[in-house]
Amino acid sequence: MERQPFLSQPGRDYGINNPGYIPAAAGTPAMFAPPVAESIGPTAPPASMFDNMPGYEGTVAGGGGFLPPPMPTFPAAQPEPALDQPQWNIPSISENTARDALLLFVKSKCCYSSAPAKDGVITNMEAFNTYRYRLDTFTESRSTEWSHEPYTGQTVDAYAQQPPGPWDLPAKTPQFFLDDKQFIKVPYTSSVKPCHNCLGIGRKPCKDCAGAGNKVCWVCNGSCYRHGNDRCTHCSGRGRENCSSCHGQGSRQCDICNGKQQLLVYIKLTVKWTNNSDAYVVEQLSGLRVENLSKVSGKELFRDTQYMVYPLSGFPDTSVVSASQRLVSEHQGKYMQTSRILQQRQIIELIPITKVTYTWKGKSNIYFVYGNEFKVDADDYPATCCCTVM
Repeated sequence: MERQPFLSQPGRDYGINNPGYIPAAAGTPAMFAPPVAESIGPTAPPASMFDNMPGYEGTVAGGGGFLPPPMPTFPAAQPEPALDQPQWNIPSISENTARDALLLFVKSKCCYSSAPAKDGVITNMEAFNTYRYRLDTFTESRSTEWSHEPYTGQTVDAYAQQPPGPWDLPAKTPQFFLDDKQFIKVPYTSSVKPCHNCLGIGRKPCKDCAGAGNKVCWVCNGSCYRHGNDRCTHCSGRGRENCSSCHGQGSRQCDICNGKQQLLVYIKLTVKWTNNSDAYVVEQLSGLRVENLSKVSGKELFRDTQYMVYPLSGFPDTSVVSASQRLVSEHQGKYMQTSRILQQRQIIELIPITKVTYTWKGKSNIYFVYGNEFKVDADDYPATCCCTVM
């Protein structure tokens, strides 16, 4: 007759006094009932676990899309042009600044001679200033999902009264233009349900031993003996040893309800603040590699912060004006569909780029000075040497 599987119990003896144990002769593997296969519970809460809450009928486990904000009761104030459009003064660097930048660059190179930087004669300095226009739109979006946590006596208030709408719950707004997130338990949506993972038992069969509470002894491989008739001292001749994961119990605490058997089920509101940023960089034709510009900062020329900004006007580079008009229109059309715009900000930065031409020993050379940091690019520096190790 085939022996039926058995579940281990706390304190149960798996040695020779265990009725499920069949003694084995020397060199013969110990015979034990096969372990119970782990019962497979639902991987996600069933839909029937969630109540039908007024105003939250479309809420599901795992969350859905963002909820559009309600239409404002009063029309929003229209954006206005900045009161003081600045005089767009374009700064330039001096010859001394250009020479000092090259000298500092040469000092950072172990095998560059400083002679060209010191003695070279600057013959021309040409500015190829590049502008960065950036538009930031700081938004608040809200989404809901059914959530749960182990029930340990928390307030149960489902159907006590109508839950407030997702956009009616107050949230603490963080500093503008910094991403943040807040989670809020929606009032009057909490109820208690049996845990779907362990079916309200509080424990699940151990995965490591499949619920048996023991495993084949790794020292004697289940034979009960090590050498000839020497009984295995590791498992005391049982051929098996207690499972270390479940301490021989055959089951482990449910990791969903933490052994509490019940879950507090509620609607969780996620409030997300996002700084949505887009930038436009004016093309520059100096010959400097574009990737160099990502390593430097620019000088801020203009900043305008309002609830809604008005596109730029009067800037000397018309492509920046066009970019401002396009991005402002795109942001206000795009983000108002799924979120609430709290603040907008537009910034213009100047990244100074100066192409310097100089002569040394009768030959003409060039280098670039760029960014607030006065970084230098001098690929054709005329006095370099190769250092070799003999």
